[in-house]
Amino acid sequence: MKVVKRDGSIVDFDRSKIVTAIRKANASVDEGERVTDEQIEAVVEYVEKKNRPRLLVEDIQDMVEQKLMEAGKYELSKSYIIYRYSRALVRKANTTDDSILSLIKNSNKDVMEENSNKNAVMAATQRDLIAGEVSKDLTKRVLLPEYISEAHEKGILHFHDADYFLQPIFNCCLINIGDMLDNGTVMNGKLIESPKSFQVACTVMTQIIASVASSQYGGQSVDISHLGKYLRKSREKFRAQAIEALGNELSEEQLNKIVEMRLKNELKAGVQTIQYQINTLMTTNGQSPFVTIFLNLKPDDEYIEENAQIIEEIIRQRYEGIKNEKGVYVTPAFPKLIYVLDEHNCLKGGKYDYLTKLAVKCSAKRLYPDYISAKKMRENYAGNVFSPMGCRSFLSPWKDENGNYKFEGRFNQGVVSLNLPQIGIIAKGDEDKFWELMDERLKLCFDALMCRHNALKGIISDTSPVHWQYGAIARLEKGETIDKYLYGGYSTLSLGYIGLYEVTKLMKGVSHTTEEGHEFALRVMKYLRAACDRWKKETGLGFALYGTPAESLCYRFARIDKALYGTIEDVTDKGYYTNSYHVDVREDIDAFSKFTFESEFQSISSGGAISYVEIPNMRHNLTALEDVVKFIYDNIQYAEFNTKSDYCHCCGYDGEIKINDDLEWECPQCGNKDQRKMNVTRRTCGYLGENFWNVGKTKEIKARVLHL
Repeated sequence: MKVVKRDGSIVDFDRSKIVTAIRKANASVDEGERVTDEQIEAVVEYVEKKNRPRLLVEDIQDMVEQKLMEAGKYELSKSYIIYRYSRALVRKANTTDDSILSLIKNSNKDVMEENSNKNAVMAATQRDLIAGEVSKDLTKRVLLPEYISEAHEKGILHFHDADYFLQPIFNCCLINIGDMLDNGTVMNGKLIESPKSFQVACTVMTQIIASVASSQYGGQSVDISHLGKYLRKSREKFRAQAIEALGNELSEEQLNKIVEMRLKNELKAGVQTIQYQINTLMTTNGQSPFVTIFLNLKPDDEYIEENAQIIEEIIRQRYEGIKNEKGVYVTPAFPKLIYVLDEHNCLKGGKYDYLTKLAVKCSAKRLYPDYISAKKMRENYAGNVFSPMGCRSFLSPWKDENGNYKFEGRFNQGVVSLNLPQIGIIAKGDEDKFWELMDERLKLCFDALMCRHNALKGIISDTSPVHWQYGAIARLEKGETIDKYLYGGYSTLSLGYIGLYEVTKLMKGVSHTTEEGHEFALRVMKYLRAACDRWKKETGLGFALYGTPAESLCYRFARIDKALYGTIEDVTDKGYYTNSYHVDVREDIDAFSKFTFESEFQSISSGGAISYVEIPNMRHNLTALEDVVKFIYDNIQYAEFNTKSDYCHCCGYDGEIKINDDLEWECPQCGNKDQRKMNVTRRTCGYLGENFWNVGKTKEIKARVLHL
């Protein structure tokens, strides 16, 4: 018999724990109120004879109280209840000791693997993680209503980023980098004036990025098109210097050659500054800044030629990579790159198709950039094209007092995600019960999101001057509250969801790619979207439906549900749930059909969504990749590539990855051992959770791994 503990973990039934608890209660009452050892044994046998596959620990305690009352031992029962209550208080009083100590000992697997961009072994990073454990503890016990904390613990919903909830900071944003560069900013009390050259502009931009990243917990994005004017300033400066130094000694052709040579060096140095600064700076949360660079050639941009040069250099340097400590060129985690496809570069004879061909070549080697279709985005966002905040969360269109659309300088207040499969498990195919449960749980999500909103109300601009006083978001006065930016849809609150495939399978017995499943899945998505729209109308807040990319949450929800409801075929047996609306990884579907199918769900999930396809041997399949990119432009808003073959995300190695003597997958080129940063084709089931060979390092297990 198994026992499900309060944290969702499962342990073997241990009769001695019941015996110990009753004896401790016995010792606290008069002798006449005590039970004998035989009576204690009878209580234990009563529990054992239930013979259930699994019992909740609370159910066991209820049975013990029942048997003590039946024996007429009312004082003893009361003492046992007090003991039980005191243990609950102890758990509530301190829930961080074990997690923090295990973190220091490098054995806290959940925390150490939650963010692949953080090196959880480093002392500097551990300071942030320790603070996060304290924040999660206080969030659970004090800051959130008990019913929200309970819903999170039971896997009904997920209250994202509880490790930062203690602080008055928000999730992600679009930095108003144009305003900060053009009008200057302040960092660490020092005035930073508008740059006079491209390289200085690149340096200032990276300093802004690092400062912003240290005062929020989610991703940030910058639109590279704001740098075009500074590249032109450098060109004009070099031309003036050459004329001043050499006067009429040079022909126009010679002058242009010198200017362009100097500009090329400036361009290369500026882009290197961006790449190396972002990858060597460390923010206060123990990682490189989580930043996305938006590569968008706007058709009406007066600096479009300069921006084309900048984009070309950024992609060229990403293709080359950065040397690691072994001198091997690897793929930097940041900045993320998003490349916009438009009429002039969608591989249909446009002027800038050469940039797209270079981007495809880079994707084949480095898996970046991702791709946004300007055509589809304009259809979904009232004619606008803009970057996600970080790499996935999108804002809703919003107009300022002059009727102009504004996206940069806006942000997300926080995210709460709903566990769709759990609703399907409980409903057991009964649609009336399903929608009733859906309403109950959406109300919980709404309340949890309002906790996010209310935590930011009354926050003053001094909490993060770079955001609120010096232009990243606003230019408020010292002491002024940020409240006006929380309302009217200026910022968003995101409702995420996990497992549309699994809930469709549970309710209809088929995938959501079938006709019957598709109809049900669309109803679910539209219901979620309608809830967000209704909340927005009722509150004046910017609620949005978000196809969350929380890969770790896919495992958490599945793990909790398996503990509570057992093994369910094609649902909890996989060890993970399918992310948001995505097609299950095991379905046989080609890239074009997958994008066509998922595009419909992206338009509903307008608060953020991305789709991906796996393509074998990408580096040797450039023509196929170009065909997919053309298809993206006409059919889906936002997409990325992955590969089916062995592949190391760090260095781009696409040969065979083998097991080393320590029973770890290891890239033979760069030495990467982090399985979250590599593809291994032998893992055919798609499971990426705890590896079965970790139970013991034996020759037999090693042989089994190598065989698989």
